[in-house]
Amino acid sequence: MTWNWQQADWPNFTYDATALEPLERQFLLHSGEFFGAFRHVNADDRDMLRIELISDEALKTSEIEGEFLNRDSLQTSLRQQFGLATDNQRVPAAERGITEMMVDLYRTFADPLQHDTLFNWHRMLMAGGSDAIQVIGGYRTHQEPMRVVSGRADKPTIHFEAPPSIRVPQEMNAFAGWFNATAAEGRSPLPALTRAGLAHLYFVSIHPFEDGNGRIGRAISEKSLAQNLGQPSLIALAYTIQRSRKAYYDMLEHSNKANEFTEWLTYFAETVLEAQRTTLKRVEFYIVKAKYYDRLRGQLNARQEKVISRMFRAGIDGFKGGLSAENYISITGTSRATATRDLADLVSKGGLTRIGERRHARYHLDLDNV
Repeated sequence: MTWNWQQADWPNFTYDATALEPLERQFLLHSGEFFGAFRHVNADDRDMLRIELISDEALKTSEIEGEFLNRDSLQTSLRQQFGLATDNQRVPAAERGITEMMVDLYRTFADPLQHDTLFNWHRMLMAGGSDAIQVIGGYRTHQEPMRVVSGRADKPTIHFEAPPSIRVPQEMNAFAGWFNATAAEGRSPLPALTRAGLAHLYFVSIHPFEDGNGRIGRAISEKSLAQNLGQPSLIALAYTIQRSRKAYYDMLEHSNKANEFTEWLTYFAETVLEAQRTTLKRVEFYIVKAKYYDRLRGQLNARQEKVISRMFRAGIDGFKGGLSAENYISITGTSRATATRDLADLVSKGGLTRIGERRHARYHLDLDNV
């Protein structure tokens, strides 16, 4: 198998720019809609929305790689780093590491991409510890091939083989030079989606680290989008990729054997546009959530507040199947009689709507009257 980096035209990528032009226009339009909606969130709620969006990206970019983190710990770490927490609650190393990387990305998006930036991100990601990794905070140096494989250990399927370690410093010098030269104020700026898509595939094709390449590659794409927009995008990129994880990996594999990238860039651009739509829906959902709590302020008991909070945590996808009386009992630890009274009270106050009767009754947040 001959990989893209072994081709004579590497890394002179080609693509059909005209096929991407309508997608680029949509991206700029949706960006304006998002920033406009975000400005309608008050300052305090804006901080909390920022925490929710960044924590979900941290959670989902890890899940794409098969690492499952704790959402509450991620949000605690983010509140501490943004100066919004008043305690020093201990956060596990893995959760703190990924959030440190995401906050650094958020704060320094405009800075040029440097080797030290990537090394710091790698140290943050590897904070959870792994005895199998020889080099943390530096490019790989091992002599054996760097491969992406699946299947049995004695008969693996090779999905990709990266350049040998001895070539990585040279390749990463070229990558960083290209990334910085194609920034919005660089010598030859590229449109936002095109640049972010090229950056992602270019970086993961080099695969410069022993582990963490996917997470860092997606962070580089978000840095690229933010640079083109002139502000952090807060886009739900990893959140969207994780929903169709197999398609993402299939497209990466399909695109790693040649340097004509139109198909990959179209896929990536459409994924970003879907991520934008998702992000806008989540901002609108958050605005509705704030109005919901304003309408019911002082009218809910502690049990009801706990359940409503749990339902909102399900996000724009909603509480799967609706809330049942059994769910209410499980969340609050209360009796069935109390649960029945609490639920009826929430319906009467316009906090919930009910579908079905008795044991088939299911409850949903009433967001139509906010």
